[in-house]
Amino acid sequence: MYRRIAIITGASSGIGKAFLELLARDNGDLYNTPFDEIWAVARREEVLAGLASSVEGVKIVPVAADLSEISGIKTIEDKLKSEEPKVGLLINSAGMGIKGTVMDKPDSAITDTISINCTALSLLTRAVVPFMKSGNGKPGIINIASSAGFIPQPNFAVYAASKSYVISFSRAMSYELKPLGINVTAVCPGPVRTDFQRRATEGREDDFTDWRKNFVEDPVKIATVSLKASRKGKRMLVYPFSQKCLHLASKFFPTSGILCFSGNLK
Repeated sequence: MYRRIAIITGASSGIGKAFLELLARDNGDLYNTPFDEIWAVARREEVLAGLASSVEGVKIVPVAADLSEISGIKTIEDKLKSEEPKVGLLINSAGMGIKGTVMDKPDSAITDTISINCTALSLLTRAVVPFMKSGNGKPGIINIASSAGFIPQPNFAVYAASKSYVISFSRAMSYELKPLGINVTAVCPGPVRTDFQRRATEGREDDFTDWRKNFVEDPVKIATVSLKASRKGKRMLVYPFSQKCLHLASKFFPTSGILCFSGNLK
């Protein structure tokens, strides 16, 4: 008999951790639960071990993997082939970005952003799909993109471009995987209250300090609406309303004006 599992990347903090805690105690209000196991994927093995012992409601299986390396993807792929579970949900929540001009950043800041945000998300999706089988509701994939993917962003160019990739990839995969009964949802939030800002500014800022501070959302809220959107089969979720306005503006304002505006934001 198959074990039904969910896989969450970036599960040690932020939105990924919020997904983990919500699914662990969900009784079907948010998603097609229950799961027999949740595979929590992140680099920090000690943090994953703490989550496995503290989160109640479902068995948490720590999977330590560095998704900036192909070997990290292979760790998950090998585990899937060895155990052959039935994957009911894949959440690609791992992501990174470093603020500053491209010319001022080392190679690793650029390659790691692309590797985690684009390459790992794509390869992991391909690796997991063969193990997604219909059962208690349609299986789903949730890819955490960003409203940054709607517009080019000077001083955050690689991150914004990588999230444009996530949006485009998710839209295409929603059609490729439709015959298999698999829903693919791209989630595009604005600023979220996590440690992302501290990491993106390399420790210079703990919180958003400019106009974005007025639009910061709670990660639990983002995870909640994302699960509901996936269960309903939505291909794209832009949340909250302020980001819907940004999405709409990106369709009508000329790129030159957007670049001028975003280039003046720090």
